[in-house]
Amino acid sequence: MAQEGLRVEQRHGKARVRVGRVWRQGGDGSHHFVEWNVSISLLSHCLSSYHRDDNSDIVATDTMKNTVYVKAKECGDRLSVEEFAILLGNHFCSFYPQVYTAIVNIIEKPWERVCIDGKPHLHGFKLGSDNHTVEATVQKSGALSLTSGVSGLALLKTTQSGFEKFVRDKYTILPDTRERMLATEVNASWRYSYDSVASVPKKELYFNEKFMEVKKVLMDTFFGPPDTGVYSPSVQRTLYLMGDAVLRRFADVASIHLKMPNIHFLPVNLSSKENPSMVKFKDDVYLPTDEPHGSIEATLRRITSKI
Repeated sequence: MAQEGLRVEQRHGKARVRVGRVWRQGGDGSHHFVEWNVSISLLSHCLSSYHRDDNSDIVATDTMKNTVYVKAKECGDRLSVEEFAILLGNHFCSFYPQVYTAIVNIIEKPWERVCIDGKPHLHGFKLGSDNHTVEATVQKSGALSLTSGVSGLALLKTTQSGFEKFVRDKYTILPDTRERMLATEVNASWRYSYDSVASVPKKELYFNEKFMEVKKVLMDTFFGPPDTGVYSPSVQRTLYLMGDAVLRRFADVASIHLKMPNIHFLPVNLSSKENPSMVKFKDDVYLPTDEPHGSIEATLRRITSKI
């Protein structure tokens, strides 16, 4: 029996359901492959399982796992990871009367088609480096919150970066510089403006194209023109310009969150009594480090008029 004076906020789900899917219907005989890591969380009216020995309203997490494979099988045509997340969320909310919200998170591993002698292979793939991420929150009413992202996007440039005129006090030893390497591992997530399942674009593989386009804008802004580059006065400024470029370019992106650790490459100077200039740093030899590192993140969103 429930104890008086207690409020229970609950959800349950299944995490890390791994599924691979091959589509073999390419007109040229080519295969298409995706690997998804799916996590599902359901908000449902099943308080009786907490208050009493009554599991009659619980959707078993094993059932959720099985549903992922069934729905993957039913998708006879290629679809984006965003579409699959929405499909799963919509299924759980419509199939089970007690489920009122489904939150589906998916990580797509970066399998890329290989080229042999300059020709795309029909059924050969290699693993890339950055992941495509998605979170779809679907409600029984059909309301939708959809966020896509990229994680582990490692970027580096060997010049056109500096950091100076920052706060300096008795704890500061970092010198000002206008010449340093800039390296980071971008984790970005952008929320689309579509607020219902019905409003999602019907164009085939729309979100796959959008993912590649957003990633290109992020990288182009980070690096600048290929012949000259672009100067970065701080990770903060570069992060802002990257997010701003995405919002300016894509009208259906409502906000973007960027997390960009400042991964340091430290100048190497080596000396000994016998050889005082064994290695004298001249912007050439560095010690790569990954910790400790700077941590910079921000969210940019459109300011909507209330007039």
